[in-house]
Amino acid sequence: MSNQTTLTQFLLLGFSDIRELQILHFVVFLVIYVAALMGNLLIITAVALNPHLQTPMYFFLVNLSILDFGSISVTIPKSMANSLMNIRVISYPGCVTQVFLFLLFTATDLALLTIMAYDRYVAICQPLHYERVMNRRACVQMAASAWITSIVYSALHTGNTFRLPFCQSNDINQFFCEIPQLLRITCSDSYVSEVWLLVFSVFLSLNCFVFVIVSYVHIFKTVLRIPSEQGQHKAFSTCLPHLTVVSLLLFTGTFAYLKPTSKSASGLDLAVGVLYSLVPPVMNPIIYSIRNKEIKAALQKLVVWRLFTKS
Repeated sequence: MSNQTTLTQFLLLGFSDIRELQILHFVVFLVIYVAALMGNLLIITAVALNPHLQTPMYFFLVNLSILDFGSISVTIPKSMANSLMNIRVISYPGCVTQVFLFLLFTATDLALLTIMAYDRYVAICQPLHYERVMNRRACVQMAASAWITSIVYSALHTGNTFRLPFCQSNDINQFFCEIPQLLRITCSDSYVSEVWLLVFSVFLSLNCFVFVIVSYVHIFKTVLRIPSEQGQHKAFSTCLPHLTVVSLLLFTGTFAYLKPTSKSASGLDLAVGVLYSLVPPVMNPIIYSIRNKEIKAALQKLVVWRLFTKS
């Protein structure tokens, strides 16, 4: 009990004890962070300034970019600051905040990706009903439901984790506060309830993935019946990036939370953490920009407009 009451901080996993490698880690993470921020901000700006992109799909895409912006801002800055100052410390309240916000952004991300699959299903399989089903009010309600549900989910997870006593150690074998690694250092058998909550969460995530897959089976069947090759290409160009993003987030996240945690620092734990927490926010803007002609056109107009105004 004394360890539980006196615990005021945790020690995050450092990438290296060598000063030169710490600086290299800071520079690499800084490049990743700036790339993610710039990519997501460009998408938000392009959609906001282009009246032709004021559609449900791009409304949800803007929400997705905001979530990616928030998600990567929760994990990377603290890790960079620790490497720059040659420390590993994160305060207890800071760790709680990090867990809550990361879960919030990730859960909302998954919910929005599922809604976006439904949006594509209605747009392609039931085009005559699209404006009635996916009207502005319905889109706002869906997005608000995703945010509110994720807030409750994140609060439940965070509260259930930090009510446990931490008395084995305060070392977290990850570069940010992660629930599986926090459960490893608890000294109470009640952590089993949180493990089951994690398993249930993975089960819900896989259900979302099944829903997305079923939606895309119907979408692809409909697309293949489109006589126009241009129409097929346009449908695939909006669907394939979304399917790629969902798969990337779900498979890496599920592996991270179901994989048995090691008692000592593991390179695999670190690699998986980087893969599911940093790669999606960086890759999402690239995937949507490369595969989506409308986004590319909007970004080109934005760049040309900025160059023209500067001239």
